[in-house]
Amino acid sequence: MLLRIITEPRTAARITATTQLVIGKPTGEFNAVRARQHLEQITSAGPRPVGSQENEVLTVGYLLKQIEDIQVETAAGPHQLTIDIQRPTGTFSIDFLGGFTSFYDHITNIAVRLEPKGGAQHLMLANCHFDTVANSPGASDDAVSCAVMLEVLHSLANQSTPLNHGVIFLFNGAEENVLQASHGFITQHPWAKQVRAFINLEAAGVGGKEVVFQTGPENPWLVQAYVHAAKHPFASVVGQEVFQSGVIPSDTDFRIFRDFGNIPGIDLAFIENGFIYHTKYDTANRILTDSIQRAGDNILAVLKYLAMSEKLADSSEYRHGNMVFFDLLGVIVVAYPARVGTILNYMVATATFLYLAKKASMPGHGGGRYVRDLACATGVALLSWFVTLLSVLIVALLVTLLGRSMFWYNHFYASVCLYGAAATGKMILIHTLAKNLYYGGVRLVELGDLYFDVSLLLWCCSLVWLTQHGLCSAYVPMLMVAFPLATRLLLAKEFKHRGASAKYCVLYLLGLALPYVHFMFLIWVVFEIFTPIMGRSGTEIPPEVVLASLVTLATIFLSSFFLHFIYLVRSTKRIMAGLGFVFTIMFLLVSCGLFFPYSGDLDSPRPKRVFLQHTTRTFHNLQGQVESRDSGLWINSFDYTGIQHITPHIPEINETVRTRCREDRPFCGYPWFLPVKFLSRKNWYIPAPEVSPSSPVEFSLLSKEETSWGTIKMTFSAKGPSHMSLYLMPHRGASLSTWSFGDGTPRFDLSGEYFVFYSHGLDAPTWIFWFEIQPPADPDPSGPEGIISVAISSHYFFGKDRRTAQLEEMLHRFPTWAFPSSWVSTYDMYRY
Repeated sequence: MLLRIITEPRTAARITATTQLVIGKPTGEFNAVRARQHLEQITSAGPRPVGSQENEVLTVGYLLKQIEDIQVETAAGPHQLTIDIQRPTGTFSIDFLGGFTSFYDHITNIAVRLEPKGGAQHLMLANCHFDTVANSPGASDDAVSCAVMLEVLHSLANQSTPLNHGVIFLFNGAEENVLQASHGFITQHPWAKQVRAFINLEAAGVGGKEVVFQTGPENPWLVQAYVHAAKHPFASVVGQEVFQSGVIPSDTDFRIFRDFGNIPGIDLAFIENGFIYHTKYDTANRILTDSIQRAGDNILAVLKYLAMSEKLADSSEYRHGNMVFFDLLGVIVVAYPARVGTILNYMVATATFLYLAKKASMPGHGGGRYVRDLACATGVALLSWFVTLLSVLIVALLVTLLGRSMFWYNHFYASVCLYGAAATGKMILIHTLAKNLYYGGVRLVELGDLYFDVSLLLWCCSLVWLTQHGLCSAYVPMLMVAFPLATRLLLAKEFKHRGASAKYCVLYLLGLALPYVHFMFLIWVVFEIFTPIMGRSGTEIPPEVVLASLVTLATIFLSSFFLHFIYLVRSTKRIMAGLGFVFTIMFLLVSCGLFFPYSGDLDSPRPKRVFLQHTTRTFHNLQGQVESRDSGLWINSFDYTGIQHITPHIPEINETVRTRCREDRPFCGYPWFLPVKFLSRKNWYIPAPEVSPSSPVEFSLLSKEETSWGTIKMTFSAKGPSHMSLYLMPHRGASLSTWSFGDGTPRFDLSGEYFVFYSHGLDAPTWIFWFEIQPPADPDPSGPEGIISVAISSHYFFGKDRRTAQLEEMLHRFPTWAFPSSWVSTYDMYRY
């Protein structure tokens, strides 16, 4: 009854009924029902891009009203609440998406300072963002985090015991504009200097458990605080090291607080169901109340613990060192200092090498024969890995050539059946051939013993390598060595006398249960994250190669300590026949196109992401005259299948209208919103009437002067919508020497081009900027005229300018399983 009431359309009766239901919740505890009310109210405004009324007025107004209510409610308590609305202007460079520079003007931050009435010298920071990408209501990214923070603020403010330190709740209004609002706060707000640590709440999926996937840098006391305080811990240092490696094309405000604020923190995110992340399906009804309660319990407990901690006041004393941390099925978190992990890793590696050395030092010729056999068996194992990976990649290539890429996107089990069966079958085949052809006269028990040692040796080598490179993820091979070794030593007599008896098999499996269950859990997390990412990784990364490699590697790792059973059983024919049957049937079904990648099912959508811009492009020559002008619908597919499945529904979108990059124009002459052209080189352009936004871009060269040091300084003004992109392309031989962005040094030259991302909130002034360029000593006669090409694109994400009749007509023709994100844009290029 409760869930039905709170998900019905918002009415006065509903508010009264829900309020009565939440009254019984003890003050000071986290109330998920009240947090859900906040979530529904925030998302009811719809998409909230920076600069829109929905973001800057409606959502800001709602948040302020709730915070002021809390302020009034807790006025008599032991805490004081200070509210500050910040409208920062700033600029910075970031090496994300290949690297670019960002400029923001009059964006919005709501900062709330909760502290004892006597004041606080040291502050914790909790951060969420309430803005969204265009065309998505952003329930998980990141409205639910702001709803959780509102309720955590309410709970902490109602604590009867005063906190030792203060807490800043930052509701930032420009994260989707590539982390601008957090930069504005941490570099400009006067409270920022007192912040000692932070918690950042984010999302890469919709609902589920929130995972700690980044901490630090260093400051192990923060991980210890999370482990000690969180009621429902879920954390992985493996996720941290994978994310920070740059493999995942994403970033969070954690980076800004760390790099520009030099403060440590904890980064949490929802990761489940990333298929609908940044789509219209990211709605409040998809987030379970249990998920909200779980996240709220954790954040409230950790913030309260840190705000009472003595370590926050002098965090520099506890700064050095890293932590190894991981959870066991989300029940408990194991955490210990990295230096302890290094000692433990080397102890396990030493024990393993002693175990192997004892066998290698057997009297007579036994030791030498064992070393030779071990070396040969290791070679066979490595060969089986290589041949298996190569074979599965050939299958993946065939699937791609057949035009069946991403068949698993809506049917993940199909990838396991196809690639998993192929990988397992190939490994068993190679070891069966080795057993029958190479080891024909060797006793089976001896072979089983030998290949167990091979697995132990290879895992131990990976343990040593990861430890030497300072990776905390080395705990994984440590577990995969320590438990099998201990199990084998305890079962040595049983194995020697009875071989692979039923009793041995049961006890062996029990001994491997903990590391294997944890490892399978990590594999599940990897697929939970990477499978949806393949749907938004652009047209250049072949997803079959990625997923086939991941399935094969998972198969290799999981099978490592079961390889020796191949040498213990009498025959593997039935197993290989079964795997061959599964593979053959699945390959035929995939080849026939039975598994369609996408789904418009509202219960479990798997949308295809397409970007559409109705744009008008204008190109000016050196004299400022219009050289050419055209308009059209510019279409980008953000997965590998391109328009393959779209063309049957919309025949006009076909390969004949595919664009070609004009190298003499900045960013190929198209209005890229972000510098991601390297991810999506395939795009399509259909002629359409001109767009005529009510507030067109006003762009002009204010001045051009030669400096005494030989450069040419050019100053420009630009006024337009809340989102614009500036592209600078010095001609051959010319180079930018300085500019008015970032720290003044032009950075991140993308193949001779520079990208500046601009956004503004309400009532922003005209954008004035300048740069200095060093003319070429020897101008290139074959290149474009002048010394630099400058282009500016405008993007209309909201209001009446975001739609045209042609755009609407095209959107209605897309199938239900597609998610076309659309807006109006312009592109103007000038040569100087």
